[in-house]
Amino acid sequence: MDHRLLAALRACGSDARVAAVARALSRGGEHGALWLAAGLAGAAADRSRRPAWLRGTALSCGAHLLSVALKRVVRRRRPLLPGHAAPLVRTTSPHSFPSAHAASATAAAVALGALRPVGAGLPVLAVAMCLSRLVAGVHYPSDVAAGAAVGAAMARLGGVRGAGALKACAGGAPAQDVRRERP
Repeated sequence: MDHRLLAALRACGSDARVAAVARALSRGGEHGALWLAAGLAGAAADRSRRPAWLRGTALSCGAHLLSVALKRVVRRRRPLLPGHAAPLVRTTSPHSFPSAHAASATAAAVALGALRPVGAGLPVLAVAMCLSRLVAGVHYPSDVAAGAAVGAAMARLGGVRGAGALKACAGGAPAQDVRRERP
C-alpha cells in the first residue's frame, strides 16, 4: 500500500505547476527553515504571546532534530519507483524514516497554529508540506505519517494542549496560552 499511494501521489508531480509547488515547499522546509521563520516572525509581531511563539518554534526545531536522529538509527532508504522520473528535489540524507519535514511541520501546525488569528493558516501549510514530500518522491507515506507522529508527540511533550490547539485551528476560541495547565 505504501508503494501504491506513493506512486499515485508521485504521478501528480508530472504536472509542472504541482511540481513547482512541491519543490518550493520542500526547499522551504529544509532544516525546518519555514517554521523557524514563521515562529520568529510571529514572536516579533505578537508581543503579548511571544513566549508561546518561541516555545512553538523551539518545539518545531526539536521535532526536526529528533527525526534526524531517528533516521540515523532506522536507516530506511529513500524510495525508488520503477517507471517514475527521478525525485523532484535533492535530499541531504539518503535516509527517509521518519520525515523531518513532516515532523517539524506538524509540531509547528500544532504549537504555532493554535496562536490564532496569526497562526491560523499554518496547519494547512503543514499538510501541504507533508504532501509535497510524497509528490516529490522522496518519502513513503509511512515516513510522512511517522514524522507527523514525532511532531505531534514533540508538541504534546512540550506542553501544548492538543485539544485546545485543534479547537483553535478549527475556528474555535483563540488559544491565548498553549501551555498545558499544571496543578
